[in-house]
Amino acid sequence: MDIVLLCPGQGSQKPGMGKDLAERFPAARVVFEEADHALGFPLSTLCFEGPEPELTSTRNAQPALLAHGAAAWAAVCHQVASHVRAAAGHSLGEYTAHCLAGTFSLPDALRLVRRRGELMYESGLNRPGAMAAILGLTHAAVDAACLRALEEVGEVVPANYNAPDQVVISGELPAVERAVELAKEAGAKRAIFLNVSGAFHSPLMEDAEMGLRQALTNAPVCPSAFPVYSNVSAHAAKDERDAKHLLLRQLTSPVRWSALVEHLAQDHPGARYVEIGPGSVLSNLVKRIVPGATTSPCGTAADVDKLLEELA
Repeated sequence: MDIVLLCPGQGSQKPGMGKDLAERFPAARVVFEEADHALGFPLSTLCFEGPEPELTSTRNAQPALLAHGAAAWAAVCHQVASHVRAAAGHSLGEYTAHCLAGTFSLPDALRLVRRRGELMYESGLNRPGAMAAILGLTHAAVDAACLRALEEVGEVVPANYNAPDQVVISGELPAVERAVELAKEAGAKRAIFLNVSGAFHSPLMEDAEMGLRQALTNAPVCPSAFPVYSNVSAHAAKDERDAKHLLLRQLTSPVRWSALVEHLAQDHPGARYVEIGPGSVLSNLVKRIVPGATTSPCGTAADVDKLLEELA
Protein backbone atom coordinates (compact mmCIF):
# COMPACT_ATOMS: atom_id res chain seq x y z
CA MET A 1 0.00 0.00 0.00
CA ASP A 2 1.38 3.39 -1.05
CA ILE A 3 0.76 6.20 1.44
CA VAL A 4 0.87 9.98 1.14
CA LEU A 5 1.01 11.89 4.42
CA LEU A 6 -1.09 15.04 4.83
CA CYS A 7 -0.42 17.54 7.62
CA PRO A 8 -3.12 20.07 8.56
CA GLY A 9 -2.62 23.78 8.99
CA GLN A 10 -3.64 26.38 11.51
CA GLY A 11 -7.31 26.18 12.43
CA SER A 12 -7.33 22.41 13.06
CA GLN A 13 -6.04 22.77 16.64
CA LYS A 14 -8.37 22.00 19.56
CA PRO A 15 -7.94 21.43 23.31
CA GLY A 16 -7.34 17.76 24.10
CA MET A 17 -5.31 17.18 20.94
CA GLY A 18 -2.72 14.45 21.40
CA LYS A 19 -3.64 13.60 24.98
CA ASP A 20 -4.83 10.07 24.20
CA LEU A 21 -1.78 9.50 21.99
CA ALA A 22 0.58 10.43 24.83
CA GLU A 23 -1.32 8.20 27.25
CA ARG A 24 -1.31 5.16 24.94
CA PHE A 25 1.99 5.34 23.06
CA PRO A 26 5.35 5.96 24.81
CA ALA A 27 6.89 7.27 21.57
CA ALA A 28 4.17 9.91 21.29
CA ARG A 29 4.64 10.88 24.93
CA VAL A 30 8.36 11.39 24.30
CA VAL A 31 7.54 13.77 21.43
CA PHE A 32 5.49 16.02 23.70
CA GLU A 33 8.21 15.90 26.36
CA GLU A 34 10.79 16.94 23.76
CA ALA A 35 8.49 19.74 22.61
CA ASP A 36 8.19 21.11 26.14
CA HIS A 37 11.97 21.03 26.52
CA ALA A 38 12.70 22.55 23.10
CA LEU A 39 10.33 25.49 23.60
CA GLY A 40 10.92 26.01 27.32
CA PHE A 41 7.26 25.95 28.32
CA PRO A 42 4.60 23.22 28.75
CA LEU A 43 3.23 23.06 25.21
CA SER A 44 1.88 19.59 26.02
CA THR A 45 -0.37 21.01 28.76
CA LEU A 46 -1.67 23.61 26.32
CA CYS A 47 -2.44 20.87 23.79
CA PHE A 48 -4.06 18.54 26.31
CA GLU A 49 -5.99 21.07 28.40
CA GLY A 50 -6.11 24.44 26.65
CA PRO A 51 -7.43 27.02 27.32
CA GLU A 52 -8.67 27.31 23.75
CA PRO A 53 -7.97 31.05 23.27
CA GLU A 54 -4.33 30.55 24.22
CA LEU A 55 -4.00 27.42 22.10
CA THR A 56 -5.53 29.24 19.13
CA SER A 57 -2.99 32.07 19.35
CA THR A 58 -0.85 31.90 16.19
CA ARG A 59 2.45 31.53 18.07
CA ASN A 60 1.07 28.56 20.03
CA ALA A 61 -1.17 26.90 17.45
CA GLN A 62 1.67 26.38 15.00
CA PRO A 63 4.05 24.43 17.30
CA ALA A 64 1.06 22.64 18.85
CA LEU A 65 -0.05 21.29 15.48
CA LEU A 66 3.50 20.30 14.57
CA ALA A 67 3.96 18.50 17.90
CA HIS A 68 0.67 16.64 17.50
CA GLY A 69 1.61 15.57 13.98
CA ALA A 70 5.03 14.40 15.15
CA ALA A 71 3.46 12.48 18.04
CA ALA A 72 0.99 10.71 15.76
CA TRP A 73 3.84 9.90 13.37
CA ALA A 74 5.94 8.51 16.23
CA ALA A 75 3.09 6.15 17.08
CA VAL A 76 2.83 4.72 13.56
CA CYS A 77 6.14 5.28 11.78
CA HIS A 78 7.59 1.85 12.62
CA GLN A 79 4.87 0.23 10.49
CA VAL A 80 3.98 3.04 8.11
CA ALA A 81 7.32 4.57 7.05
CA SER A 82 8.13 1.94 4.44
CA HIS A 83 4.81 2.64 2.70
CA VAL A 84 5.21 6.43 2.50
CA ARG A 85 5.85 7.80 -0.99
CA ALA A 86 5.38 11.52 -0.33
CA ALA A 87 4.05 14.10 2.10
CA ALA A 88 2.43 17.51 1.97
CA GLY A 89 1.03 20.00 4.44
CA HIS A 90 -1.29 22.96 4.23
CA SER A 91 0.56 26.18 5.13
CA LEU A 92 2.01 25.47 8.60
CA GLY A 93 1.52 21.78 7.83
CA GLU A 94 4.28 21.92 5.23
CA TYR A 95 6.73 22.39 8.11
CA THR A 96 5.22 19.37 9.86
CA ALA A 97 5.64 17.35 6.67
CA HIS A 98 9.31 18.30 6.50
CA CYS A 99 9.72 17.33 10.15
CA LEU A 100 8.20 13.89 9.49
CA ALA A 101 10.49 13.50 6.48
CA GLY A 102 13.52 14.36 8.64
CA THR A 103 14.38 17.57 6.77
CA PHE A 104 14.30 19.34 10.14
CA SER A 105 14.80 17.72 13.53
CA LEU A 106 11.83 17.90 15.90
CA PRO A 107 13.40 20.55 18.22
CA ASP A 108 14.53 22.69 15.27
CA ALA A 109 11.15 22.41 13.55
CA LEU A 110 9.32 23.39 16.73
CA ARG A 111 11.51 26.42 17.34
CA LEU A 112 11.18 27.38 13.68
CA VAL A 113 7.37 27.35 13.62
CA ARG A 114 7.17 29.03 17.02
CA ARG A 115 9.23 31.87 15.54
CA ARG A 116 7.13 31.82 12.37
CA GLY A 117 3.97 32.17 14.45
CA GLU A 118 5.42 35.08 16.41
CA LEU A 119 6.50 36.87 13.25
CA MET A 120 3.14 36.36 11.56
CA TYR A 121 1.31 37.66 14.63
CA GLU A 122 3.55 40.74 14.84
CA SER A 123 3.11 41.37 11.12
CA GLY A 124 -0.65 41.19 11.61
CA LEU A 125 -0.41 43.89 14.28
CA ASN A 126 1.75 46.12 12.09
CA ARG A 127 -0.40 45.67 8.99
CA PRO A 128 -3.88 44.52 10.08
CA GLY A 129 -5.85 42.49 7.59
CA ALA A 130 -8.57 39.92 7.10
CA MET A 131 -9.27 36.63 5.36
CA ALA A 132 -12.50 35.21 3.93
CA ALA A 133 -13.41 31.87 2.36
CA ILE A 134 -15.32 32.10 -0.94
CA LEU A 135 -17.44 29.02 -1.63
CA GLY A 136 -19.04 27.94 -4.89
CA LEU A 137 -16.97 30.02 -7.32
CA THR A 138 -14.19 29.05 -9.72
CA HIS A 139 -10.59 30.04 -9.16
CA ALA A 140 -10.69 32.34 -12.19
CA ALA A 141 -13.80 34.15 -10.93
CA VAL A 142 -12.26 34.71 -7.49
CA ASP A 143 -9.03 35.92 -9.10
CA ALA A 144 -11.07 38.43 -11.11
CA ALA A 145 -12.92 39.66 -8.01
CA CYS A 146 -9.63 40.19 -6.16
CA LEU A 147 -8.08 42.01 -9.10
CA ARG A 148 -11.02 44.41 -9.36
CA ALA A 149 -11.09 45.01 -5.59
CA LEU A 150 -7.34 45.62 -5.68
CA GLU A 151 -7.83 48.30 -8.36
CA GLU A 152 -10.79 49.90 -6.58
CA VAL A 153 -9.98 49.67 -2.87
CA GLY A 154 -6.66 48.17 -1.77
CA GLU A 155 -4.55 45.06 -1.25
CA VAL A 156 -6.39 41.72 -1.59
CA VAL A 157 -5.20 38.47 -3.14
CA PRO A 158 -6.20 34.80 -3.33
CA ALA A 159 -4.45 33.11 -0.38
CA ASN A 160 -5.57 29.46 -0.46
CA TYR A 161 -6.77 27.59 -3.54
CA ASN A 162 -8.25 24.84 -1.37
CA ALA A 163 -10.56 23.06 -3.81
CA PRO A 164 -12.02 23.70 -7.27
CA ASP A 165 -14.88 25.67 -5.70
CA GLN A 166 -13.24 27.01 -2.54
CA VAL A 167 -10.74 29.86 -2.38
CA VAL A 168 -9.65 31.88 0.65
CA ILE A 169 -8.80 35.53 0.00
CA SER A 170 -6.55 37.72 2.13
CA GLY A 171 -5.68 41.39 2.45
CA GLU A 172 -6.79 44.74 3.85
CA LEU A 173 -10.26 44.55 5.38
CA PRO A 174 -12.02 47.06 3.07
CA ALA A 175 -10.53 45.34 0.02
CA VAL A 176 -11.50 41.87 1.28
CA GLU A 177 -15.04 43.13 1.92
CA ARG A 178 -15.23 44.54 -1.63
CA ALA A 179 -13.89 41.30 -3.13
CA VAL A 180 -16.55 39.38 -1.18
CA GLU A 181 -19.25 41.64 -2.62
CA LEU A 182 -17.93 41.09 -6.13
CA ALA A 183 -17.68 37.34 -5.60
CA LYS A 184 -21.31 37.19 -4.48
CA GLU A 185 -22.32 39.21 -7.53
CA ALA A 186 -20.45 36.66 -9.66
CA GLY A 187 -22.45 33.80 -8.13
CA ALA A 188 -20.56 32.69 -5.02
CA LYS A 189 -22.75 30.55 -2.77
CA ARG A 190 -21.24 31.75 0.51
CA ALA A 191 -18.48 33.92 1.92
CA ILE A 192 -17.17 33.29 5.43
CA PHE A 193 -14.83 35.67 7.23
CA LEU A 194 -12.16 33.75 9.15
CA ASN A 195 -11.04 34.31 12.73
CA VAL A 196 -7.35 35.02 12.09
CA SER A 197 -4.78 37.44 13.46
CA GLY A 198 -3.56 38.69 10.09
CA ALA A 199 -3.78 38.56 6.32
CA PHE A 200 -1.79 35.34 5.88
CA HIS A 201 -0.31 34.37 2.50
CA SER A 202 -0.55 37.93 1.23
CA PRO A 203 1.84 40.88 0.76
CA LEU A 204 0.72 42.13 4.19
CA MET A 205 3.00 39.45 5.66
CA GLU A 206 6.12 41.00 4.11
CA ASP A 207 7.19 42.44 7.49
CA ALA A 208 7.79 38.87 8.68
CA GLU A 209 10.06 37.88 5.79
CA MET A 210 13.39 39.05 7.18
CA GLY A 211 12.91 37.31 10.51
CA LEU A 212 11.70 34.08 8.91
CA ARG A 213 14.58 34.12 6.42
CA GLN A 214 17.02 34.33 9.31
CA ALA A 215 15.27 31.53 11.21
CA LEU A 216 15.29 29.28 8.15
CA THR A 217 18.93 30.09 7.42
CA ASN A 218 19.90 29.09 10.96
CA ALA A 219 17.91 25.85 10.98
CA PRO A 220 20.04 22.77 10.20
CA VAL A 221 18.66 20.47 7.51
CA CYS A 222 19.12 16.86 6.37
CA PRO A 223 18.07 15.06 3.17
CA SER A 224 14.35 14.25 3.27
CA ALA A 225 13.37 10.59 3.64
CA PHE A 226 10.58 11.11 1.09
CA PRO A 227 9.47 13.95 -1.20
CA VAL A 228 7.65 16.87 0.41
CA TYR A 229 5.39 18.83 -1.93
CA SER A 230 5.41 22.61 -1.74
CA ASN A 231 2.39 24.88 -1.33
CA VAL A 232 4.07 27.42 -3.62
CA SER A 233 5.12 25.23 -6.56
CA ALA A 234 2.61 22.37 -6.08
CA HIS A 235 5.54 20.01 -6.76
CA ALA A 236 8.10 18.30 -4.55
CA ALA A 237 11.01 20.38 -3.26
CA LYS A 238 14.15 19.51 -5.21
CA ASP A 239 16.49 19.47 -2.20
CA GLU A 240 16.93 20.98 1.26
CA ARG A 241 18.00 24.39 -0.11
CA ASP A 242 14.96 24.49 -2.37
CA ALA A 243 12.74 23.45 0.56
CA LYS A 244 13.90 26.45 2.63
CA HIS A 245 13.43 28.81 -0.31
CA LEU A 246 9.88 27.57 -0.90
CA LEU A 247 9.00 27.77 2.80
CA LEU A 248 10.06 31.42 2.82
CA ARG A 249 8.08 32.20 -0.34
CA GLN A 250 5.07 30.47 1.18
CA LEU A 251 4.72 33.30 3.72
CA THR A 252 3.42 35.77 1.11
CA SER A 253 2.34 33.37 -1.67
CA PRO A 254 -0.95 31.55 -2.16
CA VAL A 255 -1.32 27.95 -1.00
CA ARG A 256 -1.92 26.03 -4.24
CA TRP A 257 -3.52 23.09 -2.46
CA SER A 258 -5.82 22.04 -5.27
CA ALA A 259 -2.98 21.84 -7.82
CA LEU A 260 -0.70 20.20 -5.27
CA VAL A 261 -3.17 17.37 -4.63
CA GLU A 262 -3.71 16.92 -8.36
CA HIS A 263 0.04 16.47 -8.81
CA LEU A 264 0.20 14.02 -5.89
CA ALA A 265 -2.57 11.97 -7.51
CA GLN A 266 -0.73 11.97 -10.83
CA ASP A 267 2.62 11.05 -9.30
CA HIS A 268 1.25 8.46 -6.85
CA PRO A 269 -1.90 6.96 -8.37
CA GLY A 270 -3.99 4.86 -6.02
CA ALA A 271 -2.16 6.00 -2.88
CA ARG A 272 -3.96 6.24 0.45
CA TYR A 273 -3.90 9.73 1.96
CA VAL A 274 -3.24 9.62 5.72
CA GLU A 275 -3.95 12.85 7.60
CA ILE A 276 -1.41 13.11 10.40
CA GLY A 277 -2.94 15.51 12.92
CA PRO A 278 -6.28 16.62 14.33
CA GLY A 279 -9.43 16.48 12.25
CA SER A 280 -10.13 15.62 8.63
CA VAL A 281 -10.08 18.99 6.84
CA LEU A 282 -7.44 17.94 4.32
CA SER A 283 -8.97 14.50 3.77
CA ASN A 284 -12.27 16.15 2.86
CA LEU A 285 -10.54 18.53 0.46
CA VAL A 286 -8.67 15.64 -1.19
CA LYS A 287 -11.94 13.82 -1.86
CA ARG A 288 -13.30 16.93 -3.57
CA ILE A 289 -10.17 17.36 -5.68
CA VAL A 290 -9.64 13.67 -6.49
CA PRO A 291 -13.00 11.87 -6.50
CA GLY A 292 -12.66 8.31 -5.25
CA ALA A 293 -9.47 8.99 -3.29
CA THR A 294 -8.95 6.83 -0.20
CA THR A 295 -8.22 8.69 3.02
CA SER A 296 -7.51 7.76 6.63
CA PRO A 297 -7.34 9.95 9.74
CA CYS A 298 -4.39 9.59 12.09
CA GLY A 299 -4.86 12.01 14.96
CA THR A 300 -6.17 9.89 17.83
CA ALA A 301 -5.25 6.61 19.48
CA ALA A 302 -8.28 4.98 17.86
CA ASP A 303 -7.15 6.25 14.44
CA VAL A 304 -3.69 4.79 15.02
CA ASP A 305 -5.12 1.41 16.01
CA LYS A 306 -7.30 1.27 12.91
CA LEU A 307 -4.51 2.30 10.53
CA LEU A 308 -2.03 -0.19 11.97
CA GLU A 309 -4.65 -2.94 11.82
CA GLU A 310 -5.24 -2.21 8.12
CA LEU A 311 -1.50 -2.38 7.42
CA ALA A 312 -0.89 -5.56 9.44
